Amino acid sequence: MKKQNTNAQSNKELGRELRKNRMLNEPLPKVILSMAIPSIIAFLINSIYSLADTYFVSSLGKSATAAVSVNQSLDMFIMMAGSFVAIGANSYIARLLGAKNEQKASRVLSTAWVTAFAFGLIILTVGCIWTEPICRLLGATETCLKYSIDYATYILLVAPLMAANFVMNQSLRAEGAAMLSMIGMGFGGILNCFLDPFFILTEVKIGSLVLPGLGLEVAGASMATALSKVVSFGILIFPYLSKRSMLRLSPKNIAYERDSVRQVVSVGSSAAFRTMLSVIAGIVLNNLAGDISDACLAGIGVMNRVMMFPFGIILGFGTGFQPVMGFNWGARRFDRVKGSLRFATVTSTAIGAVMGAVCCIWAEPIIGLFAGTDPEMIAIGALAIRLNAAALFIHGWVATVNWACAAIGYAKGAVLLAIARQGICFLPIVWPLAHFFGANGVASVQAVADVLSVFLAIPMLRIVRNMIRTEENAEGNALREGA
Repeated sequence: MKKQNTNAQSNKELGRELRKNRMLNEPLPKVILSMAIPSIIAFLINSIYSLADTYFVSSLGKSATAAVSVNQSLDMFIMMAGSFVAIGANSYIARLLGAKNEQKASRVLSTAWVTAFAFGLIILTVGCIWTEPICRLLGATETCLKYSIDYATYILLVAPLMAANFVMNQSLRAEGAAMLSMIGMGFGGILNCFLDPFFILTEVKIGSLVLPGLGLEVAGASMATALSKVVSFGILIFPYLSKRSMLRLSPKNIAYERDSVRQVVSVGSSAAFRTMLSVIAGIVLNNLAGDISDACLAGIGVMNRVMMFPFGIILGFGTGFQPVMGFNWGARRFDRVKGSLRFATVTSTAIGAVMGAVCCIWAEPIIGLFAGTDPEMIAIGALAIRLNAAALFIHGWVATVNWACAAIGYAKGAVLLAIARQGICFLPIVWPLAHFFGANGVASVQAVADVLSVFLAIPMLRIVRNMIRTEENAEGNALREGA
């Protein structure tokens, strides 16, 4: 038995060393893509089950569809609770692992996990007490308020698990275990797609076979999503409980050390600000669209969920790129830091251009899947998809600069770019566009904001390059002096 335990431990150590070697020595495109592809798949699966909710709920009418769209802001708010510590922990853990400080990395993970879980508990408590006022604030109209409350109820119950999931996802990627992260996110998403029709509809047709459903309508969509989040939690925590990961998740490792808190908060605040502004932007947009009509609110909501596909591909690529750049920054491998930045910049821009073209071409058939024959919803939704798709290549490039800032710990740049897309460049223009152009203005605001964000990203990229050059020169001088 002792020999078996020793062999198992040796295998785990070997696996960890192989992951380190891959991050530091294998060709950068291969490493980044191997990290990114599982994440992309996981994000796409999540996008599919998000759209599955909307698709099956759309059979209940545009008010039900609008309610699901409204509650996307609630999902984003819970994401903010988790991503605040998850993104900061990811960046710092990657750098600590690159510097071979696994013990401190485990302390960062454990502290981030319990903090995210606590944030989720706060959201659960507040949300359950004030569900109706929160749904109204999110933009629910009188005609879709009941549906909105139904959907929010079960999502709130799993808020602590959802917040903790973000930390485990990001930490697994930071240590190079992107496949485990993909399985955790992806399996829950697939389960949700299967549960949705049975929970939402009264009967489910599979070919000639008709099966009974629960007929819970919008509440069923929320319940199916909540169950999938519980399953994802169980899968993601397993590598830590079974000690298959580089890091150790344990109450003994919880330690709010000043330097760790500063590192996590400084970088994580960029994700928190970005998500917080996404919530605010979503609330503002929902309220403006709802003032026009339920069809406008539903069309904008469907556009947001459809665009999660290309956004998920870009975001998944970024989650593969950022840990690689951060790991090599911590290991002082500046040649690989520069190489990863070059590769990521070109690739993310190309991904955005290709996906943008596809969405522009298929905008009307896509929105038609959810709008039926409603001409207003089709017109607004198709216009919004085309405009956002046309700006996708810009979004991909700016996002890469943002991730590069986070990877090397340049918190100011990361925060500035994080709040640009749906804050600095969005909020000042949303009311004028909606006032002067109505539904067309609401449909175009995000694309205009993406274009404006370029003017902030260009100087940030210059600063990142200067920081890399400065550290590289300092490292070279230290080596020459040592020789």
